[in-house]
Amino acid sequence: MTVALFGGAAYLTGQTLAQRWRPAWQILPVALLLAAADRFLLYALFAAELTSLGGFLVATAMLGAILLAAYCLTRARKMVQQYPWLYERRGPFGWREK
Repeated sequence: MTVALFGGAAYLTGQTLAQRWRPAWQILPVALLLAAADRFLLYALFAAELTSLGGFLVATAMLGAILLAAYCLTRARKMVQQYPWLYERRGPFGWREK
């Protein structure tokens, strides 16, 4: 559930943060909120422990990694598409000056 449902939400949220030119520090609060919602749904649907610190930290790390990957992919694509005379693609997560 964490990867399938909330991973998709994290990916879309990371894309949105990058498309709206939001700073990268906003990934952490979003990851915390998504992990809290994930823990609650696991508790409500599958009787998992709600206050499991380990489960919360693992979910936060996984969702944060997905958010960061989507953010970096989208930011690199956007920089190259918006400024083609200045930048060229350097791998999936970066760009460089021409």
